[in-house]
Amino acid sequence: MLTTDYAQSAPELTGAYLTQVWQTLPATIRPALFLSAPRLSADLDCEITIASETFQHTGSFKFRAAYNLLSSIPQTHIITASSGNFGQAIAYASSLLGKSCTVVMPSTSAQVKINAVQAYGGTVDLVDVRKIGRDARVRQLLEDHPDAFRAQAYDDYRVVAGNSTLGQEILAAGPFDTIIAPVGGGGLSSGIVVARDHLGSATEVVGAEPLPGNDAARSLRQGRLIPNEQEPATIADGARTLSLGHINWEILQRGLADIIEVPDEQTLSALRHYFLYNNLKVEPTGALTLGTILTRPERFRGKRVCCIVSGGNVDPAVYAQALA
Repeated sequence: MLTTDYAQSAPELTGAYLTQVWQTLPATIRPALFLSAPRLSADLDCEITIASETFQHTGSFKFRAAYNLLSSIPQTHIITASSGNFGQAIAYASSLLGKSCTVVMPSTSAQVKINAVQAYGGTVDLVDVRKIGRDARVRQLLEDHPDAFRAQAYDDYRVVAGNSTLGQEILAAGPFDTIIAPVGGGGLSSGIVVARDHLGSATEVVGAEPLPGNDAARSLRQGRLIPNEQEPATIADGARTLSLGHINWEILQRGLADIIEVPDEQTLSALRHYFLYNNLKVEPTGALTLGTILTRPERFRGKRVCCIVSGGNVDPAVYAQALA
């Protein structure tokens, strides 16, 4: 059963709390879609199951975290930073809960994600990250709105708990030898680890990280938290983070079996594989997990592997170019 030994900075993340979230959150979220992948399995010599969150509310796993977080706080105005998916989830959760939100987004964000935040009722604050970082802009806004709540996309125990519901679903759908989860700030992967530990499963969890933004892999190798010097220039826009969150690092440094760095070329190849083999539209960050197997096929040979597709929100032009 879960202990808090690996989460000193999140004493609230207890087994009792997780049980409560697992009992209440499913009434609001959509369950993941599980797909077998016989052609991919045959080509890559492992048994691949896809756990897709492309049909989750707002098109990604982020809604699990956003709704669990916002339903736990009294504040009515939310300020957050996001490249898109968390912003959409916060905007939609805010609309369901009668709250308002401002989402700080890089000016390079996919237009489809900017439009979606606005369509869900959120206010978008675009920034040039070469001139001011997203976090710095959030701090400026919080000075102007001292009563607002800052929603962290991954470094919050309520976010981890919300994401752990996906881990619960995956482990119930198993058995799997390995679960592969995308790694950006670590909110999803730490949620999977926490669910695995809470259920006492022996399934290994492997992180999939873009090679151009490999701070988590470097941190795991060095045994200490190492940030990227600047926002990574990777096709996997959902993983353009400077660093893992502190709570997430405490969980992942003990809970991950491995982190595999995926070149952008393999991520795009995986995106095409999902479309051609499974008729599934996947955003680049969601393709990282299959990209991990394409990058290191020998690592997974003969194993029962669950690849998490974290979302399907991709700019049409980017997607068309990737498929071409």
